[in-house]
Amino acid sequence: MTIRKIVLVLMLTPALAFAGKAERDFMTDEAQPAVQEAVATLKSSCGSDVKFDVKLDTFKDLNEMWLIKRFADSIKEGAESYCNDAGSKAAMSNLKTIEFSKGSDVSFTFKDGKGTATADSSSYPSWDMITRAVDK
Repeated sequence: MTIRKIVLVLMLTPALAFAGKAERDFMTDEAQPAVQEAVATLKSSCGSDVKFDVKLDTFKDLNEMWLIKRFADSIKEGAESYCNDAGSKAAMSNLKTIEFSKGSDVSFTFKDGKGTATADSSSYPSWDMITRAVDK
């Protein structure tokens, strides 16, 4: 297991201590693999070695946890097609961390290598929101 995977598991595990079986199973079977795939795709397609930090304590139930998987899937799909030229790869290489949490609105901000993504109870930031913020 690589250091990146160990860090990812350690970041997501503490909040699961208080989750129910369905939530724990979902995180293990669906969300964590999706996040790992998003991180791997950002690395392979864009050259970005991104740390993905999910603030799991902000996602209260299984319905909200689906936003983690959907957000990660959108990053994976977007990065595969977006990072097809040197300029896009150069812009995305500035992205070092994505912090993802649930809040009251959907947003993505980028400053000093850190992307802060916020989902509301039913939507998550789109890949276009990420690229608009990072590719300035």
